[in-house]
Amino acid sequence: MMRGAFADVPLTVLFPFLTSADVDSLRQTASTVDAARAARPTADWEWRVGHAASPGTQSGTPIVLGLDVIEAAAGGDQLEFLLQVVMTDSGRLAVDAAVNVACWCETEHATHDVDALRLAVGGEMSLPDAFRVGAERLTGWLDEPYDADHWRSGAGLPARWIN
Repeated sequence: MMRGAFADVPLTVLFPFLTSADVDSLRQTASTVDAARAARPTADWEWRVGHAASPGTQSGTPIVLGLDVIEAAAGGDQLEFLLQVVMTDSGRLAVDAAVNVACWCETEHATHDVDALRLAVGGEMSLPDAFRVGAERLTGWLDEPYDADHWRSGAGLPARWIN
C-alpha cells in the first residue's frame, strides 16, 4: 500500500479509463475532503495499484484508493471515518463511505459501522460522481460531534464502559 497526498495518487494508473476531466474532478473532490479535515491531524491517502489490476480475482473487498480518518479518545474509545474506492467481488468498482465506532458490546465485535454508504460505479454512476457523493457524506460526518457514544446511541449500540 502506498501513502501520500492526493496529488501523489497515480489516478490514471489506478483507473486507466479516466478522462482528464475525470481526473480533475477527483482531485477537486479530494481537495474538499482535505479542507474539511485541515484543523485535525491529517491522514494520508492510501492506494494499491495491484488491487485495481486484477478485478474479480481477489478475496474480500480490496481497497484501490482510500482515506481512513481515526479519532482516538481516552479510555480506548475510537471513531473512524472512511472514504474508499474498492473492487467488489464481481470485479466492479464501488465507492464506500462509513463511520465506524469501537465495539463496547458484551461480545467483542471489534468495530461497528454506524452509518455507511456504498455506490456502485458503472451505468449512470461514474467514478467521479460516486467519489463526490461519498466525499460529501464524509465531510458531513466530519461536522458531527466527535463523541463516539453520540454515534453509538444513534445506532442503538451500548455506550462505552467507564472504568
